[in-house]
Amino acid sequence: MPNFDPPDPNFEARVRESFERQRVMETIGARLKRVEPGGVEIELPFRHDLTQQHGYLHAGIVTTVVDSACGYAAMSLTPPGAEIVSVEFKINLLSPATGDLLVARALVKRAGRNITVCAGDAFMSGGAQEEKLVATMLATMMTVRGRA
Repeated sequence: MPNFDPPDPNFEARVRESFERQRVMETIGARLKRVEPGGVEIELPFRHDLTQQHGYLHAGIVTTVVDSACGYAAMSLTPPGAEIVSVEFKINLLSPATGDLLVARALVKRAGRNITVCAGDAFMSGGAQEEKLVATMLATMMTVRGRA
């Protein structure tokens, strides 16, 4: 992981507090597991009510979790009071999302004053199955200042 020096010494608390306010993460049952400068990990236990017609986690659910991981990785490197919004992302869905647990890991590739580029990967695991890469994302995040 790149070695970043976060401008906010309380970045982890700020990221975790923001995650707790994100109702979609609560609705789908996602958990913020790890927060480091420029890196975040989010877990989502498999749920049948989040699947598509073939029984895989829906692509929209996978995308939502990886997008949030990228956003919070970017937020970990913003100054106090700043927020992050997604402005663009590209996701490649590589394999059906089947298993017991989705894990999204995101890392900042480049942190700028206004724009941060992140890469995120989603893995499924469970039972005897080792982690299987199911999606990869490249995301552009914008830093927003001065908004409540």
